[in-house]
Amino acid sequence: MTLTPVIVRDIFKHLEGSDGADFFVRVADDVDWIVQGSHPLAGHYHSKADFLAGTFEKLEKILPRGTQLEVTNVMVFGHWAVVELSSLTTAKNGLRFDNQYCWLARFAEGKIVEVRAYLDSALVQRLFDENPL
Repeated sequence: MTLTPVIVRDIFKHLEGSDGADFFVRVADDVDWIVQGSHPLAGHYHSKADFLAGTFEKLEKILPRGTQLEVTNVMVFGHWAVVELSSLTTAKNGLRFDNQYCWLARFAEGKIVEVRAYLDSALVQRLFDENPL
């Protein structure tokens, strides 16, 4: 499969306004996923299950409408895609969680096998400080 921006956008669109299940079908079970920073979501996850437990499952407890992600830009370089996303949602306490993300995703055999995710760490920390689990 030749990776193109259209293919990547089609995969990532499943994160927009849904639970993301159709997106995560395209993520390898043994994905190597690093969320950069020093906040409650940061870490080096060695599987899809660990990543979901360490991020999305935590967020769904404090973001009643989910992350509300929107793909804003996609660039492709060989087997790598750079995907910019925005989150426009509100936490339980009313805090606007309007975050910006940049995910560098490496594909192999049609699946995402590696991700490096960058985001506004200070906003994530504030979200969890104001909405303790």
